[in-house]
Amino acid sequence: MPTVDTDVVATPTDPAASPRATRKRVGPAAAPQAPRITTPMTPPPQARPDEGLGLEAFRSLDRMSEALIGQATGGFSPAAAMLAMSDWAVHLAASPGKRMELGYKAARKSSRLMAHLLASTFDPSAPPAIRPLKSDYRFTHEGWQKPPFSWLAQSFLMQQQWWHNVTHEVPGVSRHNTDVVSFAARQMLDMFSPSNNPFTNPEVIARTIRTGGMNFFHGWQNWVEDVSRLVTGQPPVGAEAFRPGRELAVTPGKVVFRNHLIELIQYEPATDKVHPEPILIVPAWIMKYYILDLSPENSLIRWLVGQGHTVFAISWRNPDAEDRDLTMDDYRSLGIMAALDAVSTILPDRRVHAAGYCLGGTLLAIAAASEACHSQLATVSLLAAQVDFTEPGELALFIDSSQLHFLQSMMWNRGYLSADQMGGAFQLLRSNDLIWSRMVHDYLMGERTPMIDLMAWNADSTRMPYRMHSEYLQRLYLDNELATGRFLVEGRPAVLQNIRAPIFAVGTERDHVAPWTSVYKIHQVTDTEVTFVLTSGGHNAGIVSEPGHPRRHFRIGTYRLGDCLPMACDWKEAHDPQPGSWWLAWNDWLQDHDGGEMVDPPRMGAPEKGLAPLYDAPGSYVFQK
Repeated sequence: MPTVDTDVVATPTDPAASPRATRKRVGPAAAPQAPRITTPMTPPPQARPDEGLGLEAFRSLDRMSEALIGQATGGFSPAAAMLAMSDWAVHLAASPGKRMELGYKAARKSSRLMAHLLASTFDPSAPPAIRPLKSDYRFTHEGWQKPPFSWLAQSFLMQQQWWHNVTHEVPGVSRHNTDVVSFAARQMLDMFSPSNNPFTNPEVIARTIRTGGMNFFHGWQNWVEDVSRLVTGQPPVGAEAFRPGRELAVTPGKVVFRNHLIELIQYEPATDKVHPEPILIVPAWIMKYYILDLSPENSLIRWLVGQGHTVFAISWRNPDAEDRDLTMDDYRSLGIMAALDAVSTILPDRRVHAAGYCLGGTLLAIAAASEACHSQLATVSLLAAQVDFTEPGELALFIDSSQLHFLQSMMWNRGYLSADQMGGAFQLLRSNDLIWSRMVHDYLMGERTPMIDLMAWNADSTRMPYRMHSEYLQRLYLDNELATGRFLVEGRPAVLQNIRAPIFAVGTERDHVAPWTSVYKIHQVTDTEVTFVLTSGGHNAGIVSEPGHPRRHFRIGTYRLGDCLPMACDWKEAHDPQPGSWWLAWNDWLQDHDGGEMVDPPRMGAPEKGLAPLYDAPGSYVFQK
């Protein structure tokens, strides 16, 4: 039987209200609404009492065992790693041709290396046998260009290239297992890179001579300080200079709506006249919302307000163990839908420009594809957000059935996925930049990596509720339900082709979380006008790309129904890069799709309709740890 939920919105004085006590949404005219009916998941077949208790006890034992193992492995499933290694090893053993090819390539690389060693013995400026990838900055110091350090670098790069051949194109190995084995081999090689050894790194040796060895003393001090901060749960060194509400997230505004899951911030106008249709920003809930409201000089929200836009932004709650049963539909209904209803109450009879970043963009696409908010949206902007997960990027290394089962056991134990578990995975994806290079700089060179606002924000992470995160990984990453039209919202498919609002989609060139070729697939799963932007930078820095930032560029093109859709690589070749920030192009696009002439700024909230301003931005949820 369906269940009826008639609870009301939590009041501002009830911050610990149950998530199930926030289901009722604010309507455009605060009109009474019918009770929200939710259909529970199909229950499993009922077992006899004596059987059910015993089976659940055994499952609990498995979960506890896996949770303990996860503490030792950093959240990675040993079974998933063993399956990948076995797949690769068995197929390599059964492929004599591949093994002969590897032997041939090893001999050829060795001869190239020996030729370089001989040539550089007599001519230190001899051309290298191999050059590092453009993204590899370990050997850029001038000391690596001369023997004997150039020999170490060349030997390492040759070995790295050979191991790439060993782990790739083994006949019969699945693509996912190939990626896992290659990733593991890369981590091992990076660990033993000559750049990480103080006796083989010319930059470290030169600094040791220059400082009389004091670099190691300062490096030891840095290590002790970092470890003590990690053990005591303190933020990284320098993060205390970047505090929300003080140095970051300082755009003036008021929290005008609050429930158990979100605070809705309305920002104060900065111009005498504003555009008639407001913007609602839906950030990702995996991190704090103020990635889009960092320092005043690179705050997207402040910049939009300065362009005459009325801006609202969602600030997500940091869930704890009591929120373990929050679902993806709760995030849709208590998040986006509740925010849209509040905006419509404050600004009735106006459509909304909705913009979602990362996971917030995926959730926005789900909401826009459902029947609930078709008429409310003027446009939809998806910033570094995926809707098709067939090419999900390097995060797919940590997502398969075995790894998901392992994560579920760990989350079942705590009720959430902790920030340290997620942070470790993201750091390993870019171990050269985020782990080893930092260790060399801070511990061997004895210097401190300067803290910036983006790094401070990155250290201010949130947790993920058990049920929601399990649904997200299973239904989107593994089953790809959204792109295939099988994702259900209130019993009906959320079909992306139902989105009629124009779409503005942004991908970033060096995104390892949402690769731009995956973001580009929004063209293939929607039947509306799509303006696509490919901007320089990565997943975060590419979006935080304020006007005036040096060396920024972007490509832009609009696809209309009936146009021939090119492949992603062909689209990139067909659109020349333009210098500057994509923010300017987005603002022009928003104005082209706006509702008319400029109007007087709206007042803050709607007190007579129950939406009085509660407190100043950035609110209270942003401070939850």
